[in-house]
Amino acid sequence: MAGDAQDTALRLRAVCEELSERFFERDDVVRTLVVTLLAGQHSLVLGPPGTAKSELARELTGRIDGAAYWEILLSKFTAPTRMFGPIDVAALARGEYRQVYDGRATTAHVAFIDEIFKCSTAALNETLGYLNERIYHPENGGAPIHCPLIGAITASNELPDGEDSAAIYDRLLVRIEVGYLEDPSNFAALVRSAVGRPAESAPRTTLELGALRRAVTEGVPAVDVPDAIVDAVVTLRAALRRKELVASDRRWRQAVGLLQASAYLDGRTEVAETDLSVLTHVLWDSPAQRPVVEREVLHLVNPDAKEALDLADVVEELEAQLDAMAGQSREALSEWVIKNAHHKLAMAGKRLERLREEAAGAGRSTAAIDRVTGRQRAVRARVLTEALGVDASMVPTQL
Repeated sequence: MAGDAQDTALRLRAVCEELSERFFERDDVVRTLVVTLLAGQHSLVLGPPGTAKSELARELTGRIDGAAYWEILLSKFTAPTRMFGPIDVAALARGEYRQVYDGRATTAHVAFIDEIFKCSTAALNETLGYLNERIYHPENGGAPIHCPLIGAITASNELPDGEDSAAIYDRLLVRIEVGYLEDPSNFAALVRSAVGRPAESAPRTTLELGALRRAVTEGVPAVDVPDAIVDAVVTLRAALRRKELVASDRRWRQAVGLLQASAYLDGRTEVAETDLSVLTHVLWDSPAQRPVVEREVLHLVNPDAKEALDLADVVEELEAQLDAMAGQSREALSEWVIKNAHHKLAMAGKRLERLREEAAGAGRSTAAIDRVTGRQRAVRARVLTEALGVDASMVPTQL
């Protein structure tokens, strides 16, 4: 990888680290959004209100010097002109029909579109054209305007419920689920950050827009895709089809660009098996399908995945038991912790730690193990605070 490309990748990795420090429990979300931008694709962040979706999009775009950012909250009544350019009233008074494009989607390099599936029928075709071809057809029927959009980050609280919104959903290659903070210690840190002043010396790495564009148009497409990766993708497709999970040929083809972008971000000149993990955000249509896709992808990526996911099942079962015991006495909760939860969570934590050491030592991705470890820590923190009454602010972030 050339020096300029290495510098771009290094800066983007620094951006990922800094944003992950600021946005708790969002490491994978941040990296996936950066990979999606590098691939020149669009993403959907699916989750409830108040999960920092728009703030994260703003902060990420703010790290790209020279990039124009545009955002909007859609409703069923949003007119196309509000998105792409209102009518110039002064020009209209002179008998000229003209639109003002500055500050609208037509001039943005990165767009954040909230409640994307509430796109009005009137704006649907223009929105599809904008996402697909990066063009906008003016209201007066003039020549199409080519938009500088690199990628759109979209958000929604719910899945599409009609054919019109389903057409947009199909154009969003990457789909990421987010939820509220799970770890009580992270929540306590969030509360503390609301009453404290931000650190003045916090690092803030930036990247020139031109460097990002060169990465998207030249650097990422130049990343090699070995035959072994092609074979792995073919194997994955067959495994998912056996489970009646079918993605379109277009989606599979576009996904190759994500694999290249993942390798580029890590500073590599060819795709490796570890890059396949990004496909867990591509090959499902409903959240219920995501765990199935994740298991098939991670089994292919590294041999540690199956055991890590089995441990995740143990952790999820313990959390379900904790939820079911809500309202019981402190004595009953303490007995459950001593006889059941403490041992299982401790054993899961130790095994995950060993799995991570083995994976890192073999040069394999630790992303799946880290995610499960995060869940184990979050559930253990809940047990400490809810079952044993430990103050959340006293629970260490590393358990």
